[in-house]
Amino acid sequence: MDQEERIAMFLDYENLAIGARDHLGGMAFDLRPVADALAERGRVVVRRAYADWSYFDEDRRMLTRSHVELIDIPQKMGASRKNAADIKMVVDALEAAFERQYISTFVLCTGDSDFTPLVHKLRELNKRVIGVGVERTTSALLPPACDEFLFYDRLDGVEVPVSRPRRARPEPVRAPEPVKVPEPVVEPVVEEAPARDAESLATLVAQTVSGLLRSADGTVTASTLKRTLLRKDSTFSEADYGFRAFGELLRHLADGNVIELSVGQAKGDPEVSLPEHGDREAAFGLLATVVADVGPVALSALKNRVVKASPGFSEKKLGYRSFLQFAKAAATAGAVELAWNPDADDYLLTAPSGR
Repeated sequence: MDQEERIAMFLDYENLAIGARDHLGGMAFDLRPVADALAERGRVVVRRAYADWSYFDEDRRMLTRSHVELIDIPQKMGASRKNAADIKMVVDALEAAFERQYISTFVLCTGDSDFTPLVHKLRELNKRVIGVGVERTTSALLPPACDEFLFYDRLDGVEVPVSRPRRARPEPVRAPEPVKVPEPVVEPVVEEAPARDAESLATLVAQTVSGLLRSADGTVTASTLKRTLLRKDSTFSEADYGFRAFGELLRHLADGNVIELSVGQAKGDPEVSLPEHGDREAAFGLLATVVADVGPVALSALKNRVVKASPGFSEKKLGYRSFLQFAKAAATAGAVELAWNPDADDYLLTAPSGR
């Protein structure tokens, strides 16, 4: 644990929530994808969110369940306090940088360019800075200033709804006086437990190893993988999947060609990686076969055809964040050709030239 990154996370919540609502199809901001991404980078020891919480009642409950400290910046009637939350967030971040030397990484969840001077100051203090923001509302000045910037809409677990053209609403028809109906009894919302099956396990481990390989320096060990899985889900246990030990779980996934294991520097702590061949090459071959059969095909219509040809297919089992990322990898490997088609407003996949 002493070698892990200690992370302080500060959320400019109004910037994130309004950005997600206005530019991601009206979706509500969800902290879980951000928390999962940070779990792959270190141990989050400070979680604070800044807003006038009278406007975000449901969000407040979601953040409280995620153990986020809520800093309330109320907006007085008739007075403009646009930067009140920003100033408080900057003061708290600098205070943490000076008083808590053990914090090595600061995560600023905002797309506002006003925070660029804070980023520069934190880096001057030898702190690593990660930014998080909605792509279309993030200033072009902010990402280059950070050591790493994560666009919220690209994170694993963020499903952006497909935007559809709005239909003209018909003229309202006056109805007779409404009949009062007794209000239905609202059942308490129960959060769904994570799926505990072999397929979900393979997807979870492959995605986590892929994320660690992208963000970590060097190799990924079994102990690092286990700590990261626990950060993503503190209730994770290999026993829930029928395994007596984490090593047994890893060997099972290695036998299924989901991961590869090799001898690590420490005894009993093997190195974990994703297969370079095997299932990935087979998946590329499957994609190439489908594309060759149907001819030029748009990316948005392709995944259903691939799943129909092979019902067990999932790009996430192979460690890819999305089907587009998988298609790009297949194009890089020469299995297909991928190009943007402005007429279709989509990527178009074709068989490689000469085949």
